[in-house]
Amino acid sequence: MTLQEAYGLVPLVAVAVLAVLAGWTVWWTVRYVRADRMTRRSIRQAVRVRVGWKRLAPMIKLAATDRTPPPLANMDGKPAKPRVIVPALKVTHDRYGVIGHANCLPGVGLAEFQKAAPHIANAWRCTRVAVTQDRPGQVVIRGVRVDPLKFPTEHHPTFDVPEESARWDLGLDEYARPVSLDLTQVPGVTVAGLPGFGKTSLVNRLLSDWAPSPAVQFACADGKVSAAHEGDYADWVQRMFAFVGDDLEEANDLFRRLVELRRGRSARVREVLGVKSVWDVGPSEHWPLVVLVIDEAHTYFRDHKGSDARTKKLAALAAENARLVEDLVKKGRSVGMLVILATQKSTGDAIPTFIRDVCPIGLSFAQKTAEAAVAALGEEIREWPDANPISLQDPAYVGVASMNRQSEPGFTRVRTPYVPDSDAAEVARRTGHLTADPQKLLDVSAPCNGIERAA
Repeated sequence: MTLQEAYGLVPLVAVAVLAVLAGWTVWWTVRYVRADRMTRRSIRQAVRVRVGWKRLAPMIKLAATDRTPPPLANMDGKPAKPRVIVPALKVTHDRYGVIGHANCLPGVGLAEFQKAAPHIANAWRCTRVAVTQDRPGQVVIRGVRVDPLKFPTEHHPTFDVPEESARWDLGLDEYARPVSLDLTQVPGVTVAGLPGFGKTSLVNRLLSDWAPSPAVQFACADGKVSAAHEGDYADWVQRMFAFVGDDLEEANDLFRRLVELRRGRSARVREVLGVKSVWDVGPSEHWPLVVLVIDEAHTYFRDHKGSDARTKKLAALAAENARLVEDLVKKGRSVGMLVILATQKSTGDAIPTFIRDVCPIGLSFAQKTAEAAVAALGEEIREWPDANPISLQDPAYVGVASMNRQSEPGFTRVRTPYVPDSDAAEVARRTGHLTADPQKLLDVSAPCNGIERAA
């Protein structure tokens, strides 16, 4: 190609570039117009962040000075000037704010970004900013303009079988990041909080997401009701192999039945699965994860005072219930049994400490007293006042819980979504045929033959 021919292509290249720019502009304009009001504000915020980053970074000491000149920098004999290098930043947005992915530089790493977080929050006009390590050499800067915890959300079940067994999706944290719990190898979870602040809704989310899996079976003891057709779990009874109300004798029978299941599984786990723990192979339709929900747990464990025969009988049943549930929590982990205990105030009189203290995961919705907060989350919550559930009593925080982080220090707050009753009922209706008694499944399980794990 001659130089003249190359010059002849310049108009065509210019037209192509203009067409791309025009298409990009139209795409962004349509995206901006179709976005809701909060997202449009975030788009504008992201533009300001991109434009102002190169000026802001050196001001808050997030830039490195290169005093070593490149090999060709001083060919004219003049000394090379030091170069100020600013970390590259890629910015995206969502309804709540912006997310920046920044490259680290020598002397400018995670610690420096975290130290500068308050200044970034001021410059970006954010309520709060968090900096975490994305991968080696890169950090994520999450800035929220509005508090995600104050915006109620809804969850609509998909009816799909969960991709991961024992993964409990909870909701969004204070930076609008998804929060989930890995309940693999977890024997028990405690959920506390004032009435009407979201405990049952939290459990409802778990039931809605896990019910489509035949590898999970549910049982429930609901201390708020007397019969299966009453209360929050009335629709879910068809997806539960066992349900009892506030009758202590019936609850005792259920807990005893589950302890017998636990003993049977412990005796046969090697024979049927060929491993010591079900988690080595994962739950299956023939050896499902058994989830026992105990709502208003204090109903079944409360110490009854009195000398009459009826009170003595109730006291004996409560003590026996505590002993049986202790057995499930302390010994049921390896054979695939999970206990979720919900109560208003998880002090020792509501959930005996020998049960509560071996449950590795605790969540608490709003609490009125420091004693209740400590009982739910442990003494360490006193050192994290921002996450203390006492601060969640505002009606705007209905559905928000504080929880201890798995494998991380400290606590975080989570906005749990509301599952509409009609959606939950539809999930229960569609999945009711999956309900099976784990004891019957165990009775017909065949020994492991080295290829198949169960019959």
